Amino acid sequence: MKKKKKWVLRRHGVIKLLLRPWLTLVSRLRYHVKLPRFKEQKGRQFLILMNHQTPFDQFFVTATFKMPVYFVGTEDIFSLGFLSRALKWLVAPIPIKKQTADMAAVMNCLRVAREGGTIAMAPEGNRTYSGRTEYMNPAVAPLARKLGLPVALYRIEGGYGIQPRWADTRRRGKMRAYVSEVIEPEEIKNLTDDELVERIQRGLYVDDAAEMGVYRHKKKAEFLERAIYVCPDCGLSSFHSHGDLVRCERCGKTWRYTERMTLEGVGFDSPFARVADWYDYQNRYISELDGLPVTEKPLYTDTVKLSEVIVYERKCPIAKTATAALYGDRIEVSYGEDSLLSLPFSEVSAISALGRKKINVYVHKQVYQLAGDERFCGLKYVNFYYKHKNILKGEHHGSFLGL
Repeated sequence: MKKKKKWVLRRHGVIKLLLRPWLTLVSRLRYHVKLPRFKEQKGRQFLILMNHQTPFDQFFVTATFKMPVYFVGTEDIFSLGFLSRALKWLVAPIPIKKQTADMAAVMNCLRVAREGGTIAMAPEGNRTYSGRTEYMNPAVAPLARKLGLPVALYRIEGGYGIQPRWADTRRRGKMRAYVSEVIEPEEIKNLTDDELVERIQRGLYVDDAAEMGVYRHKKKAEFLERAIYVCPDCGLSSFHSHGDLVRCERCGKTWRYTERMTLEGVGFDSPFARVADWYDYQNRYISELDGLPVTEKPLYTDTVKLSEVIVYERKCPIAKTATAALYGDRIEVSYGEDSLLSLPFSEVSAISALGRKKINVYVHKQVYQLAGDERFCGLKYVNFYYKHKNILKGEHHGSFLGL
């Protein structure tokens, strides 16, 4: 029987030693983040659990911990050809299929722990759209129990203020990333899974907008339409942002996004004080839709780039320009002269949002990626898929919509 190669290698420590000062400097220059020293490391292994606010979160963790950290990362970073191979050689991240129960990822985490490695992951599985720490997968509790490592809760505060998930720009403001608590293995043994999940959620809960910090930029509202698609007056709608303003394209109502992350109606009293309030309203609106939404004509259409993801290998472009149509029970992607890819929700196992403007659709053994333009709202595809899934389970007003 062929012996498995070790996951945890000496070169990862050398690479970490060389990269850590540079990553610390870049993190501070780009995000002006404070990174307090974590004095309790003492050469121990950890399971690091973090809330997820910015695309740089893993670099903050890397700058804080002295030992190599093996991050659990989505399959998207493993499907980039040469770049993915370089990442695997340099830092050996642990792959996981997003929005699915991936036992291979669990086994790989156990393997890394047995070999002496420190593991890091974001239990949310997604960057926050609202500025709050969102839904966490409760499977994190049994995983922590199986690993038997001290659990370091790594809080990131102010990251949403600096760079919301829906934005391209970084703002000037205060940010901090640090270990807020360590839960020792002996403590974990005395907690039920529910109690452990509750403690992790409490330790990682952050609501940036509630802190009312100041985050300055002249384009504060730009691309908020990547997160918002329901108008309080019109229902399902489309939005357009520019500068610090975002406008409903159906009724014309306009909101201003301020440097304190609040919302102001232009010429009217806004029903939402913050993006999180609007996000909650949007979720309730979709959850409370009666029956299956429209199936005869599309709710939305978007111009996208269509690719097939060969998981853990590469992406194969299918069409540089395609039209994605979202229905209440399916997605249809048309391209070329007469090609049509139909993705019925009854056959789809998961839909996940990636980054700012991409989604992956998992159907049978295939994964399709839809990459939109700069104003693409992939969130609505995720929400409507999980709305349909809730209905099929008999939960007509189920609150979980994928994130």
